[in-house]
Amino acid sequence: MKKILSFLLLIVLTAGLLIGCASGGTDTESQDQSTNENTDQTEESGETADSTFPLTVTDALDNELTIDEKPERIVSVIPSNTEIAFALGLGDKIVGVSDHDNYPEEVKEIEKIGGMELNIEVIISLKPDLVLAHASSAQSSQEGLQQLRDSGINVFVVNNAQDIEGTYTSIKQIGKVTGTEEKASEVVGGMEEDFALLREKTAAISEDERKSVFFEVAPAPDLYTAGKNTFFDALLEIVNADNAAGKLDGWVPIDPEAILEMNPDVIITTYGGYVENPVKQVTSRDGWGDMNAVANEQVYDVNSDIVSRPGPRLAEGAKEIAKVVYPELFEE
Repeated sequence: MKKILSFLLLIVLTAGLLIGCASGGTDTESQDQSTNENTDQTEESGETADSTFPLTVTDALDNELTIDEKPERIVSVIPSNTEIAFALGLGDKIVGVSDHDNYPEEVKEIEKIGGMELNIEVIISLKPDLVLAHASSAQSSQEGLQQLRDSGINVFVVNNAQDIEGTYTSIKQIGKVTGTEEKASEVVGGMEEDFALLREKTAAISEDERKSVFFEVAPAPDLYTAGKNTFFDALLEIVNADNAAGKLDGWVPIDPEAILEMNPDVIITTYGGYVENPVKQVTSRDGWGDMNAVANEQVYDVNSDIVSRPGPRLAEGAKEIAKVVYPELFEE
């Protein structure tokens, strides 16, 4: 049970939806206005050149910092930051990652700096010139992050992304402080194209064919689901499907009887990485045999990381959801 609750907490933290964090952050508009007079922008072509250093920026908690040189040694304290950094071509500069990092494969060989609690001594010993923190955990790690600042280490708190647009902001922020703005724009553009292709593909689904989907993000006996204002909900909107729990808000516990009343067409579990045969867990429950999803064998497991981490793989996650909800659209 402890493992399950810890995993659920990690999902919520990674998705940037912890209660109370939003009060410490700035909105997307103010973050986008964080610029440096030394940053060269080619306005006529619409292209943005990579940052020049020294660079002065304001992070998600309104902390202003000046980065003298392009970072060469970076510590990432949360998996989503790490995935973004690797997508920006910064893998060889990452010297420390969290205990929860598992993607890409290279992170297994990188020094671990703690999980929910940061090991400040280890971080300092790695001699980073930039620590990529995150607004979803910055408040609880405030004392440790200040220790890093007092040690002369630049700490940049990445925004608390709560939707797709917020994810784009996170990518652009990390691109800015690492001198990889052009690559960040390229990554965001690729995601936008992938999402647009999925919208176009699933637009063929008529209103009568549109399916309701229930996400089970933690197994019995303590069932949890994802309502509105979650990445799961946003990805369902992209693939032209309904969230069966759409009247609920955020990550919430739910009673099995309530799920039966919803009678979803599809059930997607996201805990196959640590629970054996999650599909059987669902289909073998007493009284669930007549539910549409179970009766029609429409119960699937999808990798939690690609549908909950605010990073480049969200587009991949949306496609995986579309494939199990509307498989006929992806038949060769």
